Amino acid sequence: MLGGETGRMTLRRMPFAYGERRSLDWHEGAREFSQIVNAASLAMPYLEPYLIATMRKARPAISDPTLAAELDLYCGQEAAHYRQHRLYNDTLKELGGETIEAIEATLATDYARLGEKKSLKFNLAYAEGFESMALAIGHMLVEDREYFFAGSDSAAASLVLWHFVEEIEHKRVAFDVFEHLVGGYFWRVWGLLYATGHIFWRTRGGYQALLKRQGLWRNWGSRLKLAGLLAHIFASLTPKMLRILHPRYHPMKIADPDWALAWARLHASDALGAARLDTGRLGAAAPIPCPI
Repeated sequence: MLGGETGRMTLRRMPFAYGERRSLDWHEGAREFSQIVNAASLAMPYLEPYLIATMRKARPAISDPTLAAELDLYCGQEAAHYRQHRLYNDTLKELGGETIEAIEATLATDYARLGEKKSLKFNLAYAEGFESMALAIGHMLVEDREYFFAGSDSAAASLVLWHFVEEIEHKRVAFDVFEHLVGGYFWRVWGLLYATGHIFWRTRGGYQALLKRQGLWRNWGSRLKLAGLLAHIFASLTPKMLRILHPRYHPMKIADPDWALAWARLHASDALGAARLDTGRLGAAAPIPCPI
């Protein structure tokens, strides 16, 4: 089992090297998926600090010392995520220009508004909703890693897979904080629906803007590829999302993927290897680093 028990989460400082980027497409064979991931990455330096701030506001009210310790580890992992995404996003900015600036400005406004205007109860529900959705996405990406990432840029693929292995690892924390301080099926489902709708809406706006910049949005071949990709994503993701609606849902009831467990073992022995996965061999049962 990955994290979720005291001491099981690991704060990892990943040695990613993104290098100079020549194109917004980190996956030449899947340009549309490249922009979906880029749009999602642009949100991380705003979403993740919002989640951390929400949890830190909640921390003084937590009476369970074990949960408080887990919350601290969760915040440490989320801080590492947004810092790495910020570094990655910086490699996109020279190519994305005003388009990326506009996407980031919208996201910054959104999360500042949520943090300042909404109640702690609402923000904890949003955080729990996001983390439940992220757990579902993490399982999808790990299970379908060859479909999504085969033959792509190693640094970008390794970044995304690391991020979602850690989403799987800290899967219980936001849920347990929410249940400890708020609780209630209505608020949990409302947080899931609001967070999912908000993030999907902003991600769609982001990848649409990026595809327009590349001249692909009105290209029918590209639109057909996008439609097929989205159909694949939602066919895989929908049953994973629906199980969250069960009144007795708890993230610890969902078994961790074997490949995610193997990734954690690889990192423990070879952190550099975990940061540069061989995207030509992602179908293997365990992650394989690129050859030196």
